Amino acid sequence: MIHTLKRAWAEMFSHVEPVEKRQQVAALCYRVTDAGKQVLLITSRDTGRWIVPKGWPMKGKTDFEAALQEAWEEAGVSKADIEEEPMGVFDYEKGLSSGETVPVEAEVYLTRVRNLEKTYPEVDERTRKWFSPAEAAELVDEPDLKKILRDF
Repeated sequence: MIHTLKRAWAEMFSHVEPVEKRQQVAALCYRVTDAGKQVLLITSRDTGRWIVPKGWPMKGKTDFEAALQEAWEEAGVSKADIEEEPMGVFDYEKGLSSGETVPVEAEVYLTRVRNLEKTYPEVDERTRKWFSPAEAAELVDEPDLKKILRDF
């Protein structure tokens, strides 16, 4: 019975083209304290869920530079050392203002925070907070990001 249902499902959607994933860049912001590593999470503007700073690639900037720019705008990271190669990727569904969602693959750039500012472009739109990687993994929704945080 299950085999028949799987085949029917596959036939029903066999003509549907897969939707191409859009690319984003993300900064996994961290610091080292006496208690160990901590990662910086921010809340999303729409749902208030915990996320890492991320956004679309930017014309005239490399992907790691764009990730660092997002860390500044969304979390107030004014000084940091950022890796030039991504440490991992995670997939998620990005909600658009139209109400639709698009699949996104976000490249994650490891970012060691040297300074946080009290005022920054999105200070009134988001909350930011430091967590242990294990705590952060429990707070984010995306399975691949959970794994990145646990492995960190």
